[in-house]
Amino acid sequence: MSINATAAGLLADALLTLHVGVVVFVVGLLPLVLIGGALGWRWVHHRGLRFIHLGLILYIAAQTWLGQLCPLTVWEQDLRRLAGQGGYREGFIEHWLSRLLYWEAPWWVFEAAYTSFAVLMAVAWWWVRPEVRKAH
Repeated sequence: MSINATAAGLLADALLTLHVGVVVFVVGLLPLVLIGGALGWRWVHHRGLRFIHLGLILYIAAQTWLGQLCPLTVWEQDLRRLAGQGGYREGFIEHWLSRLLYWEAPWWVFEAAYTSFAVLMAVAWWWVRPEVRKAH
């Protein structure tokens, strides 16, 4: 199956948007869980939500420790190459989403950051425990 340059560029943009959404979910949910735990918000105890949240950061940290890029990053880069956008000649929104998401730093910085964040999430799991729903 062949994909044209326009479709590849649009798919790359969609993947970038999804990637930013995943990052916002992973990073943003932690303070909401901690604040919600202190304020008594019931939804922060939702077991499924918390498993997804913890699973994502554990996957991200494990990938980093294994020296691998996120599959979303790899797929987006492949689509950009297919679109002829190897130099990232994207539009305004894509430019700023990319700047928000991709940082230049030594690999160990990402390992330390993702591992620390995973540890914080484990502490949040203990402090704001997910509920086991009881059948009525």
